[in-house]
Amino acid sequence: MIEPAILPPVDENAVRVAFIGDVVGKPGMRIVCSTVPWLRREQGVQCVIANAENAADGSGLRCKDYRRLVEHGVDGITLGDHVFRKKEIIGALESESNLIRPANLPSEAPGASHMILEVDEETKIAIFSALGRVFMKPVDCPFHAIDRQLEETVGVTPIQIVDFHAEATSDMQIMGRYLDGRVSAVLGTHTHVATADDCILPGGTAFQSDVGMTGPFESILGRKIDAVLEATLKSLPTPFQVATADIRLNATVLDLERGTGKCRSIERIEVREDYILAYQERLEASKKVL
Repeated sequence: MIEPAILPPVDENAVRVAFIGDVVGKPGMRIVCSTVPWLRREQGVQCVIANAENAADGSGLRCKDYRRLVEHGVDGITLGDHVFRKKEIIGALESESNLIRPANLPSEAPGASHMILEVDEETKIAIFSALGRVFMKPVDCPFHAIDRQLEETVGVTPIQIVDFHAEATSDMQIMGRYLDGRVSAVLGTHTHVATADDCILPGGTAFQSDVGMTGPFESILGRKIDAVLEATLKSLPTPFQVATADIRLNATVLDLERGTGKCRSIERIEVREDYILAYQERLEASKKVL
């Protein structure tokens, strides 16, 4: 069992935010729901955001998945290129204030393109999402789309986080530099592989090309290895089922200044399911003692 690092306490002038990378299938859902209490209790996290576009069997998000994540303490949910894969989620996108689609889809697309989360009476966080264009399906310019979102939310809160759902690290780094000093963080999703380039850019913006995946790591990007190999080597139309072994949660934790929105610290964390299960057992045992 590998124990994740315990982060130092955050002071009252900053807010601690955890952004959870692509949640894949039932295994990903399971570890998110079991780990959020640990993030809040042991890591001092005050706001939890998750990209959940792969939560429904590896592609899309169902309404029941959305409700389950919220019930277990996820504050905000972003989506990506599979946003409409499950049509039932359209109703939730149109009615719920903590669920957003990418901002550079056509203006006629259903759903909100940004959300405002209230951490407490004095602190709000604006969340935006956009799709990259390199090796992705055709979409509007993500840079201009985020500019429009920033114009719409000017004066609402200095704390602003962008989920850039993109394939190429070059695309992600361009967005980070483009928004440096203008938002609190630019965090990448989509590739399911956590990158080691987490940093604070010169203007005070946190950046990471990809937060990583939350789900089964004995896999190929969350899918069963044999199925992916068969489809690749034989060109057969093989369904890619979600794998089931070595469940981990990848997240990036940010300490953001309440007054300026600038990032004080950025930390990558990885939590394995065996650690969380052992933590839950210890917690239950301590309750019985009391």
